Amino acid sequence: MKSSHRTLKIVAALIWLSGGLILLLKGGQLALQAFRLHPELSWPWLALALGIILGGLKAKYALRKACRKNLERIYVLQQPRIWQCYRRRFFFFLFLMISFGAMLSRLAQADYPMLVGVACLDFSVAMALLGSWPVFWKEYRADHQQNNCNSNP
Repeated sequence: MKSSHRTLKIVAALIWLSGGLILLLKGGQLALQAFRLHPELSWPWLALALGIILGGLKAKYALRKACRKNLERIYVLQQPRIWQCYRRRFFFFLFLMISFGAMLSRLAQADYPMLVGVACLDFSVAMALLGSWPVFWKEYRADHQQNNCNSNP
């Protein structure tokens, strides 16, 4: 199924954004479970803070560049197809990361240190994804403005 470059960019952005939101919710659930196990300890707050800091660094120094490279790759596709919003290896690694994350979450049940650790990991990746998502938004806005300029005589 043929698609436009703009559609691929939007699909890529939605996949990126949904991953960040899902991991943010998942990390919150794990932190809440940790609070319920030991309400007197503040490690879940540290996991949240550390996740935000590490995720911000990952967004700034790694994922923003990866987003730009993917958008550039999409732009040069001759006949874009909807599944080309990311490379095949991205989908392979996405499958591995989802599987690994689900396994870690199951292993962490009722284990306070694991709950806090996995929550920190989830917050970190969520913040990295959400922190780099504006690259997609800026591209969308630029495309939208260009389309409006081209349609006005």
